[in-house]
Amino acid sequence: MPSLPVATAFARINQIASMRAVHEAFQWLHLQDQQLMRWQIDMVSIPAPPFGEGPRSAWVQERFRNLGLADVEADELGNVLGMIPATANHSDLPASERPCILLSAHIDTVFPAGTPIDPHLDGHRLTAPGACDNAAGVIGLLAIAAAIRHASVPLPCDLLFAANVGEEGEGDLRGIRHIYQHSPYKSRIAGNIVLDGPGHEVVVGQALGSRRFLVTITGPGGHSWSDAGTPNPIAVLASAIARVTSVPLPAEPRTAMNVGTIEGGTSVNSIPERAAARFDIRSTDPAQMVTLEVELHRAVEDAVESANQLKPARPLAFSIQLIGDRPAGNLAPGAAIIESLRAVDRHLKLKTGIRIGSTDANIPISLGIEAISMGAGGDGGKVHTRAEWYDATNRELGLRRVLLLVLALLENAGETLRP
Repeated sequence: MPSLPVATAFARINQIASMRAVHEAFQWLHLQDQQLMRWQIDMVSIPAPPFGEGPRSAWVQERFRNLGLADVEADELGNVLGMIPATANHSDLPASERPCILLSAHIDTVFPAGTPIDPHLDGHRLTAPGACDNAAGVIGLLAIAAAIRHASVPLPCDLLFAANVGEEGEGDLRGIRHIYQHSPYKSRIAGNIVLDGPGHEVVVGQALGSRRFLVTITGPGGHSWSDAGTPNPIAVLASAIARVTSVPLPAEPRTAMNVGTIEGGTSVNSIPERAAARFDIRSTDPAQMVTLEVELHRAVEDAVESANQLKPARPLAFSIQLIGDRPAGNLAPGAAIIESLRAVDRHLKLKTGIRIGSTDANIPISLGIEAISMGAGGDGGKVHTRAEWYDATNRELGLRRVLLLVLALLENAGETLRP
């Protein structure tokens, strides 16, 4: 999207906020606290473990249809898509080529299948696994759709809604990645707002990249006494870990290497047949991730080769498997989405905090599409624990912020359709 001068962006937000239909949408948000919380309780009661989001996907699909969204469908992964079409068509372009704005939120949680779920509501505070991350975002998605539909807010171009799977952990952004690679809307998306968790001030505007690897070393194993001298996969893996974690890392661009798990062996008096570890490489600079990936491969290869120089009857073998790939990226200086956000926050008398993070927004940012990840209002804590909580106080303020930004991006994208 073309960048906007700050004064123009602020004037546009004031103009949007003064519209009667927008006031009616704000009024809907003000009066629907209880409805939004009922939706939230219903949703968190449906488990959505990694790669098991199907039942929650079906629930969202029903909500989309009840809210009157057009072209509601679930794709083969379980992403649910729906549309509020532009109010009028001012373009000769076919529908398949007109720009749209994507508002998305992930429906999956980090909690494995079988995790007990017992939602507890105390006033405005809901306690349940996933109540905050990302029930808050998904309910924000529904709230924006409902408010726009209730108030018949005029839209200058199509607004696409996506409740996507696979954001957390080893889901590896598979849902949003699939939308940008295979959905019929992939070439139309001009901007993407990701709703992730609570809050009404901080946004993620810089994509923190990560590459994750499972390193496995195998060997013949044996008895610690009778087979002494047989190469030990744990010892060899430890040598590789010591080497790669001693590589100096730059302070700028910020880069990190972590060993998150290590496993192997059966008993204290056994030479293990297998050892494995998971590595997480993160940086705001893709080149730094490539450098550390090369260092990891060298460290493992050299450690295994050194052990095999003793020419054991059965040499050690290794594998390095990529298990996660979240691309890094940055918005262009003066990006319209950031200027519009700052104008919205100025209008609402909020402070804009831009942070680095790893979210669904990584995918569009890496593709050169303007995107941010932001909260859907309210507050929360103990995220990714069974004691996770969400407080709906001030949810309305966060949703007003989202609505104004959505409408600003639609206006900006709609400029390209006007003769």
